[in-house]
This record gives sequence, structure tokens and C-alpha cells, in this order.
Amino acid sequence: MKIALDAMGGDDAPLVNVEGAVEALKSFPELEVTLVGEESSVDSLIEKSGYSGERLSVVASDGFVGMDEKPTDALRQKPNCSIATCWKLMASGEVDALVCAGNTGGVVAAGLRTRLFLKGVKRPGIAVVLPTVSGRTVLMDVGANPGARAEHLAQYALMGAIFAREILEIASPRVGLMNIGSEGGKGTPLVRETHELMMNGPIVDHYIGNVEGRGLYQGEADVVICDGFVGNVILKVSEGMASMMMQKVAHQVLGALNGEKSTAELAFGKVGRSFEYNEYGGAPLLGIDGVCMISHGSSDARSISNALVTAMNFKDRNVNQQIVETLSAQAVK
Repeated sequence: MKIALDAMGGDDAPLVNVEGAVEALKSFPELEVTLVGEESSVDSLIEKSGYSGERLSVVASDGFVGMDEKPTDALRQKPNCSIATCWKLMASGEVDALVCAGNTGGVVAAGLRTRLFLKGVKRPGIAVVLPTVSGRTVLMDVGANPGARAEHLAQYALMGAIFAREILEIASPRVGLMNIGSEGGKGTPLVRETHELMMNGPIVDHYIGNVEGRGLYQGEADVVICDGFVGNVILKVSEGMASMMMQKVAHQVLGALNGEKSTAELAFGKVGRSFEYNEYGGAPLLGIDGVCMISHGSSDARSISNALVTAMNFKDRNVNQQIVETLSAQAVK
């Protein structure tokens, strides 16, 4: 499988991207990676890594979308930047997937410009895997589509359920709709319309109805759908809360320990990392004709490697084909 990796995306680019690519290539002989970025810098890092295989190549790009830049302006000013080049490579069929740890808005905006959507998909959405007390939950959408319509959320339910089944290996994913109450009449017009659409579908086999915010981390549903604005707020609040709680609890526990502090610190670090979706490699932009993995800006080499592996699994398990076939069969409009 051929994957384009935005070498310039992320807080520690391009170093961690090159290291992550090399790590994945050593473990998966069927993988080929194209690093997209500033050629001389990337070539130098590859040379330092000691990797000399033919399955790692470099494609030059012109600049990148910074974390503090407005995506649409940056893409207009830098049409051949690293993430735009990654999308062009996938649109032309030169690669099967792309991975980027850069500006999330830039990744989505560049993708929307290609119109590289799966047949029948109205709008792509970002699906994040979050930990719960009983396992894992897919939250979708977390930022790609803040102005969603009911038909978009219905498709997110379908796509999220397929992703949960094939990648997280949840046999019969329970799908819930994020709302302020469990009753059917609660919520905004968008949420109420989506609930009625889901109830009268059937769009997914196991729609359980509305899920309140406190039920998300209790694992009340395996897939929770919402518009991109709500999902992004949930994600950012969750990351902030997790970081704060780990610091508070770790401070109290470590302060009470006279020994074995290193063991406790490792344990708290492991728990804290489980709240960052880069621990799972990244978040897929579902609904794209190809595979797009959006990694966290603070991703390390291991996270980049995981994202490359997840992209491979995504393709191997025919997630996109199942989405197209299910949309066609159920005629989700």
C-alpha cells in the first residue's frame, strides 16, 4: 500500500514524521511511504535514520499550512504546500492514503477542494476514538462539518458504525445521538430532526436514541454522532479535563509516596495518553474516496507509525467499499 505522509505537519515535524515512517516500514514490508515536504531537510533526516530501502521516497512541496494560519487563506497563497500535494497524489491515484499531523482545518479544506468524496456521501466527517470505562467510543464529527444537516448526521451514524465494526472490532455497534436529554423531544431542531430520521430509517441496526454528555465516557454507545461544532468542543474540553485531572491526581498521589515514584509517574502518563486520540494513530476523515488519517499536532514517531498502520487496516478491511454499498442499499439521502 502506498501512503503520502505530510512530512511538514505537526509540532515536531519533520523529524518525528521521518522517524515514524521508518519505524512502520521496518515492520510492514507491504508498505510504501512518500514523504511530502521540504526536500533537502527530509533527505537529510532519512540519511541520518540509516534507512536505505526503496519503499521510502520524497516528493517536494512548497511550504506548509501552519497551526496558526487560516486554512483557506494558506491554501490559496500556497497551492503546492505539503498537505495540498498529499491530496493531489491521492486524487491522481499515485497513493492510496494520506497521513497528516498538521493543521486539521487545512487537511479538511484541502480535501474538500478535491471533492474526492465516496459515491453517495454528502459531507465527510472526522471520527475520533475515545476511551470509556468499558472500552472505546467513536465520536463523529469533531470538526469537519460544523454546519451539518440531519442527512449528514445520519450518514455519520452509518459510517461511524462501519468504522467501529471493522477497525475497533465491535461486532454490533450501538449508535447514539449527542443531546441534552434522553427524551425524544429534546435538543435543537437539527438534533430533533436527526433523531426522527434515525428512528424512521432504519439507517443503522442498533440506534439507541439520545445520549447525554455524561454518558459518552460511561460507554453508553459505541458510536456517538453530533455536528462538527459540538464534537470539536467535546474533544477539546475532554483533552483539557483529562490533562487537568491527571496533573491534580498525580500531584496528590506522588506527594504521598516516599518511593516508587517513577513507577507511578509511568502509570499516570499511560492513562493520560489514552485520552489523546494520537494514541490510536489519528482520526480518519470518513467519506473520502481514499484514506485520510488526521494525527494530533503533538504526535510522536510512534503515533505517526500507528496512523500509517491504521490507514493500511482501513484499506485492507474495505471500509470505504462497505460505506458505499450500505449507502446505496439503504438509500440515505
